Amino acid sequence: MWAIRVHCHHYDGRVHRVGLTYANTGVDIDAGERAAELIRGHMRRTYGPRVMGPQGGFAGMFRLDYNEKIFRRNYRDPVLVACTDGVGTKVKIAAQMGIYDTIGQDCVAMNVNDMIVQGAEPLLFLDYIGIHEVAPEQTALLVKGVADGCEQAGCALLGGETAEMPDVYAPGDFDLAGFAVGVVELKRAIDPQRVEKGDVILGLASSGVHSNGFTLLRAIVDQAGLDYEQIYPELASDQTLGELLLEPTRIYAQQICQVFRAYRVKKPIGAMAHITGGGLPGNVARVLPANLNAKIETRSWTVPGLFGFFQHHGDIDTNEMWRVFNMGIGYVLIVRPHFAETIRDRLQRLGEQVHPLGRIVSGSGKVILA
Repeated sequence: MWAIRVHCHHYDGRVHRVGLTYANTGVDIDAGERAAELIRGHMRRTYGPRVMGPQGGFAGMFRLDYNEKIFRRNYRDPVLVACTDGVGTKVKIAAQMGIYDTIGQDCVAMNVNDMIVQGAEPLLFLDYIGIHEVAPEQTALLVKGVADGCEQAGCALLGGETAEMPDVYAPGDFDLAGFAVGVVELKRAIDPQRVEKGDVILGLASSGVHSNGFTLLRAIVDQAGLDYEQIYPELASDQTLGELLLEPTRIYAQQICQVFRAYRVKKPIGAMAHITGGGLPGNVARVLPANLNAKIETRSWTVPGLFGFFQHHGDIDTNEMWRVFNMGIGYVLIVRPHFAETIRDRLQRLGEQVHPLGRIVSGSGKVILA
């Protein structure tokens, strides 16, 4: 059998097909139409007054700004910020567990948490699903998770694409990626060169493993004979191992944006970091000037037991754990000492668990775990 790449549908409801015959390529037109119908409602609930145009176009439209009272964030010198990211092999566990309604939140989080590091406000989001075969209800659940994440982040799910490619993805397999666009006032954009000796490092708690290191985790599960469907008493949870691993990545966007809005003139935040692959050492180092170090006291918070569970069962070196996983800290702010307590209190009122991790000291652009 010979087939070329097959596009199943756009979320705008228009169906696109390329191939010899649909029967030969394994494409179900009716399933694509049904999935598009189920998806539209999830998209609409993320819309605000900036979203323009009717559904059904070839691309979504989003108004950046104009002088009406409905908009209270008019920008004098706006800079667009864009990023793209995926969920990685966490999708394999979602497929194996048959849990599809949360992985979309991970996709949004991996993008918008990167974006806010620049001081940007998320505006809109697009997603891409590559899949073996469109099952309308499953596809709708994937997009439901994306819409849930967009609501948490305060951005519009403006569109997306589902590509049904049975010759690329094995039965049951899928992939999920996202694309986000935001805006920041030029003079408010975060510049890591503002980091100074004596600045305080604040860490926001993660909601679990988030979306990095899953290839290693899956290897540990296989080699140690662990079971995603089993409840392990040592984890002190009534959830199965798979459910714990599928806990969605925490989205920090609206909380961080609210802190920014509280300081219209002053700039108490020197830099921020989203703790993804590379852990605290790899990601905090990305925002340090060449003459400063970040000294982090690892005893200043309790590392969640899930990390110790996998370290034990996989016999993983401690340094490797810190290089691969977030170890319970999903986001970091480096702030002026005078503002540290106020920012900590504000974030706690917004629902974050905030840990003072350490200080900025003289050095050579490295993270020191003490």
